[in-house]
Amino acid sequence: MTATATICVDELLAAARGLALAARWEQATGLLDAAAAGLSDSPARAVLALAAAEIAVDSAWYSGTEDGAGRLCEVDEDALDDTGRWDLGFARLRYEYRGKLRKPDSDLRDRAERFAATAPDARRLGWAHHYLGLIHDNVLEDRAAAPAHYERALANAAGDDLLRREAQRHLGDHAHEAGNHAEARERWQEATAVGARAGLVAGTLSQQLLLAVLARDTGDEPGAVALATEVHRWAEAIGAARIAELTSGFLHGVDPTQPPPA
Repeated sequence: MTATATICVDELLAAARGLALAARWEQATGLLDAAAAGLSDSPARAVLALAAAEIAVDSAWYSGTEDGAGRLCEVDEDALDDTGRWDLGFARLRYEYRGKLRKPDSDLRDRAERFAATAPDARRLGWAHHYLGLIHDNVLEDRAAAPAHYERALANAAGDDLLRREAQRHLGDHAHEAGNHAEARERWQEATAVGARAGLVAGTLSQQLLLAVLARDTGDEPGAVALATEVHRWAEAIGAARIAELTSGFLHGVDPTQPPPA
């Protein structure tokens, strides 16, 4: 006798995203792939493929894996609704952003502005502005223009702790750069807390590293080393290779908030 099961796509997406937040990236995409293989419904398969692509794009920041491009190409855009197509296009922009760091490209900014102009809801508007801030900061190297976009992201982060975490993280970076340690600590501590509340394991570790940076900057070297050592241990344990690399550098005197030498 063959067993059959009815798949609830929304519950499956929530489970996969929960696994991804917990740094179980391969399990998350494996779950989505297995479920998609058993579906005959093209729109549902496209939604699952899109979720797998988004997870691949996000996990690259922590794990160093590079299957985002392939995953994005596998999504059947024609089977998605308008919001799904917006999400797919935005995932492509997020993937391309990572490859454009410190390589000035005004086209990337223009595309992000179009996503902000066409965002179907407040949360997506917030994410579009967040990426506009990142592009100004890290692609165009126009630091003065970025905070206003992070503030727009923060203003649209109701109900999305991940967006709130990102906005506070980067606003804290600007406060840190300006020497305002009190504001940087407040923003970075909130970013750490809301990221943890969302279940974002690797992101919470990366946020703890910023608190270690602040401890060093304010003269607490033993505290900075102790915190970074634990972050490094955890990062290695969960396979967050990029965070492990950054913490190793920090323990050898490298400031992870500064760009690498040209």
